[in-house]
Amino acid sequence: MSDTLLQKVAAGETAAVAACVDAYGGLVWSLARRFLDHPSEAEDAVQEVFIEIWKNAARFDPTVASETTFVAMIARRRLIDRRRRDARRPVNESTPVDELSIPSPNTLDEIDIRDEAAHAASALGRLKPDQRRVLKLAVCQGWPHQLIADRLGMPLGTVKTHVRRGLIKLREELQADHHKPQLNESGKEAV
Repeated sequence: MSDTLLQKVAAGETAAVAACVDAYGGLVWSLARRFLDHPSEAEDAVQEVFIEIWKNAARFDPTVASETTFVAMIARRRLIDRRRRDARRPVNESTPVDELSIPSPNTLDEIDIRDEAAHAASALGRLKPDQRRVLKLAVCQGWPHQLIADRLGMPLGTVKTHVRRGLIKLREELQADHHKPQLNESGKEAV
């Protein structure tokens, strides 16, 4: 069995580093653009994310998650940290809070992630509007509860309740959808 790209990066193979940037640059860039308001901030963040990926490449375990998932998790964590640092800046009014963009797929793993994200977005769309808005800010944007309360003019307790109840409801929706039979184009249950 040959080593994965991240295992090669962990082993110090210089060609693997360039291949990693080629393979995951689009994914990391699309996440950075979704999290950050300005392209120059996104460029800096992408560099930070790849440094973090290289530092943590040895922790990658292909039996636990795919490389794409591992890269996306590191990118998301780093971008949330950066977003929290920049939280004192005003909200960009040109981007609606309720807008959820999904990057276009480049690989089969990204197609799986996109399908899962679309499934989660559908379940998220079935939540109450206030729960949905608060969850998007807390989970997708990484905002702390106090910042959400301040920006939306809600009591802190209400924000926390929306997050807790929203996550419970979202989990129920996703579990219910997971147990529904999959239908093919003719409307019959897929085998």
